[in-house]
Amino acid sequence: MGRVAGLAGVSVRTLHHYDTIGLVRPSARTPAGYRAYSTGDVERLREVLAYRRLGFGLREVAELVGDPSADAVAHLRRLRGLLLERRERADAMVAAIDRELGTRAKGLSVTPEEQLEMLGARLYDEIGSAYPATRRTEPRIAAQIWDALGDARTVLNVGAGTGSYEPADREVTAVEPSAVMRAQRPVGSAPCVAAAAESLPFQDRSFDVAMAVSTVHHWGDPVAGLREMRRVARRVVVLTFDTDEPGWPDRFWLTRDYLPEFVDVLAPFPSLAGMADAIGARAEPVPVLWDCADGLFEAYWRRPGAYLVDHVRRAMSVWTRVGPEAEQRAVRSLRDDLESGRWAERNGDLTGLDAADLGLRLLVA
Repeated sequence: MGRVAGLAGVSVRTLHHYDTIGLVRPSARTPAGYRAYSTGDVERLREVLAYRRLGFGLREVAELVGDPSADAVAHLRRLRGLLLERRERADAMVAAIDRELGTRAKGLSVTPEEQLEMLGARLYDEIGSAYPATRRTEPRIAAQIWDALGDARTVLNVGAGTGSYEPADREVTAVEPSAVMRAQRPVGSAPCVAAAAESLPFQDRSFDVAMAVSTVHHWGDPVAGLREMRRVARRVVVLTFDTDEPGWPDRFWLTRDYLPEFVDVLAPFPSLAGMADAIGARAEPVPVLWDCADGLFEAYWRRPGAYLVDHVRRAMSVWTRVGPEAEQRAVRSLRDDLESGRWAERNGDLTGLDAADLGLRLLVA
């Protein structure tokens, strides 16, 4: 026990406590009769300590490590997803601090409200807290998604966020790893489970269909998450993004002219063909209407001034990922081009379009 405590960086007293409450009990004995940890015990201890260091209480940890449907790989994937979420939140806080430092460097004051908004309890990853204001269900996109659900009665919504696009006429179970997102789900919405896409705590074929809307790019391992959806449901419907088409960044003027860093953000993202192959899906284009009600990244392709509004950008993960310098440069350049008329000169043909294909795709398996 002393050796394991030293390797794990905890006290022997902690291990005794875990033994007493049944969280991690040494299952082996030395020839002298001392308690010893088997390989499986060490694996369980590793999981317990990892969840504890992520802030989970002992009761929550006991439920997590006691999940009969999760093996060591499932726990590792879940932990990876939680750590990625924490890293994104830390990156967002750094970005918020950088913005305040920039403001102060110019001799400008920062109000108490701004300070609390940037770094207080309301901060998600600079995305979650802005969702209620701009991220709403777009009825025409919803119609395409719900049509793909077919006659399914039981629906699993993976990466459910605040509940957009959940069909009201089906039995829905939501999965969302972020506590901030879960807290913003409306009263009366579907029950929500705290879990990661890569390790869904459900038996095989538990649902008629599993859906995921504009969330795959946040997952630590998108293909693993998609395969998990395929495992727990008879049908899979996923709204995602296509980076297979040559020159795809040029589809959208914002990435083409102002935010080339978007390419780097999606560099690790699997190909659309790879995701489709992983679950045996076909891909359908999802056009973005000019007056799209859901404030996703591409929503304002015919309303460029919206990208100058801070709270609109805060609900889009891209801006947090590219960092404050790229964001400020893009916003400054776009503002200059809107004021000078250069944006209209380059993109005047868009004003006559009601919808645009900007790479959104619906995978249906």
